[in-house]
Amino acid sequence: MPSAKAFWKLAGFTTLGGALVAGILFPVVGGFGVAVNKASETADSVSAEVLQGDAPAVSTMVDANGKPIAWLYDQRRFEVPSDKISNYMKLAQVSIEDRRFAQHHGVDWQGTIRAFLTNTGSGQVEQGASTIDQQYIKNYQLLVVAQTDAERRKAVETTVARKLREIRMALTLDKTLTKDEILTRYLNLVSFGNGSYGVQDAAETYFGVNAADLSLTQAAMLAGMVQSPSRLNPYTNADAVTTRRNAVLESMVSTQAITPQQGDAAMKEPLGVLPQPNELPRGCIAAGNRGFFCDYALKYLENAGISQEQINKGGYLIKTTLDPSVQDSVKNALDTQASPSLDGIAEVMNIIAPGQDNHKVLAMASSRTYGLDTAKDETVQPEPFAMEGDGAGSIFKLFTVSAAMEKGLGLDTTMQVPPLYIAKGMGHGGAVGCPADSYCVKNAGKYAPEMSLTQALATSPNTAFVKLLQQVGVGPAVDMAVRLGLRSYADPGSSGVDGRSMAQIIKDENRGSFTLGPTPVNPLELSNVAATLASGGKWCPPTPISGVFDRNGKPVPITEAACEQVVSPGLANTLANGMGHDHLPGGTSAGSAAKEHWTAPVAAKTGTTETYRSSAFLAFTPSYAGVAYVYNDGSNPGSICTSPLRPCGEGNVYGGNEPAAAWYQAMQGVIGQFPPPALPPEDPTYVKGSPNSQVPNVTGLTKSAATAELQAVGFQVNAVTVTDAAQRGNVVSTAPSGSAVPGSTITINVSDGTGRRPAPKPTTPVTPPTISVPGLPPIQLPPLSPPAPSPSPGN
Repeated sequence: MPSAKAFWKLAGFTTLGGALVAGILFPVVGGFGVAVNKASETADSVSAEVLQGDAPAVSTMVDANGKPIAWLYDQRRFEVPSDKISNYMKLAQVSIEDRRFAQHHGVDWQGTIRAFLTNTGSGQVEQGASTIDQQYIKNYQLLVVAQTDAERRKAVETTVARKLREIRMALTLDKTLTKDEILTRYLNLVSFGNGSYGVQDAAETYFGVNAADLSLTQAAMLAGMVQSPSRLNPYTNADAVTTRRNAVLESMVSTQAITPQQGDAAMKEPLGVLPQPNELPRGCIAAGNRGFFCDYALKYLENAGISQEQINKGGYLIKTTLDPSVQDSVKNALDTQASPSLDGIAEVMNIIAPGQDNHKVLAMASSRTYGLDTAKDETVQPEPFAMEGDGAGSIFKLFTVSAAMEKGLGLDTTMQVPPLYIAKGMGHGGAVGCPADSYCVKNAGKYAPEMSLTQALATSPNTAFVKLLQQVGVGPAVDMAVRLGLRSYADPGSSGVDGRSMAQIIKDENRGSFTLGPTPVNPLELSNVAATLASGGKWCPPTPISGVFDRNGKPVPITEAACEQVVSPGLANTLANGMGHDHLPGGTSAGSAAKEHWTAPVAAKTGTTETYRSSAFLAFTPSYAGVAYVYNDGSNPGSICTSPLRPCGEGNVYGGNEPAAAWYQAMQGVIGQFPPPALPPEDPTYVKGSPNSQVPNVTGLTKSAATAELQAVGFQVNAVTVTDAAQRGNVVSTAPSGSAVPGSTITINVSDGTGRRPAPKPTTPVTPPTISVPGLPPIQLPPLSPPAPSPSPGN
């Protein structure tokens, strides 16, 4: 006959059991009823999320070949289906935690009775009686739902409300999912210590195997660790872990999951864990020389609608455009030309694949190592894709030329190259002694007074392009820069002055220096300028992403800017040909091209700022386009010297030095992976120029006649008197000739008539002929006078 104490225990249980059922189905009034009602409301709000079952998982970023670049996560978890989990693992977990798992319907009432009696008798919680269903719900709320410390404490609090909530949800879970689905979710969810969540990562962390390949002893150890993953750590508490593992094995024997012989043999085995946890590196910081690219890809995805938080929890597969061979070649070239430990100087490079539908980023690197150790000159600053340096120098001349060609200038134009040019009304500064409200510029070196536009692009005289900018207008040139790719120049506040954009402030100040590139630049955007020209004038955002897939393999849409035809294909292709001489003898990068054995066709342009604080090289073929950019990344920027790169006093680095050498070296290493380089065909319209850009040939006309003819077709005229032997007042030449920006000023050179005339040719006596007449002696004619000289032209 049971004792009174036991009786009252049983009575208490009966009361609790009735209350539990009532609480689940028919909430009562009173204090207990309030708790039950609260639990019911909470259960209803969380049940849908628990049934969905998406736990935080590792997102994997891979390169174009499918090799991982980085793993991104809050909790290190890889979900696997049931058939990818060892049966030993399933049997071990059920045997030690819920041996009646197959029989109950989410709640083990028999276990609940036992736990209640034990806890009531001891006066404290000694048994929980939670089923795997209930444990799954508790862990889900702890590891997934809870976002704050308070919420996490609430998820595991020892209260009637929480227990009732778990029971109600467990019954729902068991009706909704199969036992195998519930067990699989549980094994994919729970913590195994050392930052490992889920059985797949646990198997890799401790044994370096997949969950499907776990042995009996390995599975038993992991199943036992779930009870207390922080205490049961095989690296700090091996004896306790062994004891717990053996308890699991004994439980498996008792449930006939394994034979006694198997159990005895397994208990004698060592734990067999790896020498140290095989913990998967986390985030871009572990991506090595792919770190800058990884960082850019995450920022790109955030702008495209997938946040960093979503990525760290979503278990995405992020396929990128990074080409490992191009990336490695670029990084090696940068390290050759600019040591990672250079004092305050960095060199960055981006390579983009041109295209009509997208511009894929193939490589992104810096001479700096991506990392957190500043003592080793490491950095996580977005050097390859942020506004950096003092500018790209003469590369900006491309924007002036593009704007001029769009207005009608032909590639065959002849440009004036004065040694000094004063651009009135274009800001102030430049050469010493420049008048107020003027920009004055000199050439760095000696040039012929006239040259073709193609020659000018290859040799880069400053005065010719500042003069061209004055004809085109600063506004159109700046707008062209934005259209071709410098999109951040149009961002509000990018100038740092009065909230205005960089583009607006340059226009407002009518800066004549714009064509010489003295403003900071985003190296990735500048690389995309090259890609736009290489794509026949088609701008697309520089994308690092080829596809994103959720944990179920379903494609995830991302929001990207649409491609735009920003200049005509004929203009872009003709300009590419105009840029096709930079690597040839006489071009500004010819020395580096020869040094790196580069002989293939390429469109290119060098650039250096006036202070030598940054320099760049832009180049492209139809298959790849990019920029190498050297600049100061230290706290005290100063001038840079070349060969080797180093900080120095006055500076002497040029875009044709280390920047060009790095680009040629990098692309020479992978040139065989792409179709043979070739420049696109020119468009005759942009070679000759538009009809209203044609400069009439007025040589030999009088000043007034020439002026009238030029003004009749829309040009303005600037007459300059020159010393020449031609008739005074006649035009002897024009500048430019061939074609010019419609409406621009044509300089006519008018003779003053005082030039030296050619000396008369020396005369020689002319022997007179002898006439013979039959019957008469020969008749000698008198000597002939030499012919008078022909009059000079214009006389």
